[in-house]
Amino acid sequence: MARFEGALAIATARAGFFPQPVANAIAQACGRATFNIAALAHEARNAGTLAIPFVAALRAQVPAEAARYVHFGATSQDAMDTAAALCMKQAAERITALAVELGDSAAALARRHANTPMLARTLLQPAAPVPFGWKCAMWLAPLARALPHWRAAVEEGCVLQFGGAAGTLSAFRDKGPAIAEILAKDLGLKDPVTWHSARDGFARLGSELAILTGIAAKIARDVTLLMQPEVGEVAEPSGTGRGGSSSMPHKRNPSGSLLALEAAQRAPGLAATLFAELLPEHERGLGQWQNQWSTLRALALGASSALGAMAYVLKGLELDAAAMQANIDETGGLVFSEAVALRLSRALADRLCAQALHEKKDLREVMRSDAEVGARMKPEEIDALFDANKSFGAAEVMLERVLADWQANCA
Repeated sequence: MARFEGALAIATARAGFFPQPVANAIAQACGRATFNIAALAHEARNAGTLAIPFVAALRAQVPAEAARYVHFGATSQDAMDTAAALCMKQAAERITALAVELGDSAAALARRHANTPMLARTLLQPAAPVPFGWKCAMWLAPLARALPHWRAAVEEGCVLQFGGAAGTLSAFRDKGPAIAEILAKDLGLKDPVTWHSARDGFARLGSELAILTGIAAKIARDVTLLMQPEVGEVAEPSGTGRGGSSSMPHKRNPSGSLLALEAAQRAPGLAATLFAELLPEHERGLGQWQNQWSTLRALALGASSALGAMAYVLKGLELDAAAMQANIDETGGLVFSEAVALRLSRALADRLCAQALHEKKDLREVMRSDAEVGARMKPEEIDALFDANKSFGAAEVMLERVLADWQANCA
């Protein structure tokens, strides 16, 4: 907020509304000003906005001859919204870096395990074998799509707010647009028309933050399920103080994934708060914009926590390929039923699977002893149907497409 006020003084003086030395004095005071945060918070409760006690505290630190020009022509919402945009723009740099770190970690796993077979699970039940690298690519794909949308939301949402009392910059007569242009350039922000009562930029920004959080949490959900001892296919990185229990020494909890999942529980409601504030009254709303900086702050903290946690998890993820293969084998060949049905017929495959389940036998064993199958297939042809690496379909092509999209969208 002090940065906004200092830049406003400089821009207004350049337009001839008061002497340049006055603007310089205000800008210098803004650069070194200090504030009693507790007092500001208390006074803001009475004023209804932080800007009013803030400006009063700032004026007290400006030379007397310049104090009356502090906040000249601006309104409380100008200072608050622009300050929120400046804070979010800085936070967005870190969030973007964490998103890229997470994506790069997923991409590295996808390349490394492009041919490592594991079970796909649909509706939480064993489906068909897929490469673990393909699964990692499916984690990466939504992040590759989200990154350009996030960057665009930052570009369009973190902008100058400058409208003055009613939004028309009336204090500056015909020089308002020129002052806004100078002010925006000094702050490194875009200069749109007044958006006092148009909250779509912040709503879109919050939406993209919630989406990034959810993408990280999707990865976390899968990691936690694969990390259950009954499955035992992956594990989060271990280390002193990570994933322990206060009462059970044997436990290894998915503490990184937990951080992403808890953030994802909060994000939808916070984003919905911003959506509900798209309908302020007339030219300045009552109770909408006043909470958006705190709502965006909470969303930014949640997204950065989730992205950072899962970047760490994937970077050090421990993989047990033998357990993945064992879980495939544990199904007794039933996860290859699609290949059997395509080679023979659905009706015959249904009968063979039912027999395998009833007799508690491996599906391949049932097929080898079945006369109808024997008349149509040689033993080596039967064996070929149970080769996981031959059931990957277009996984390799999909994986390469996702990696290419990620590289393009990271640039």
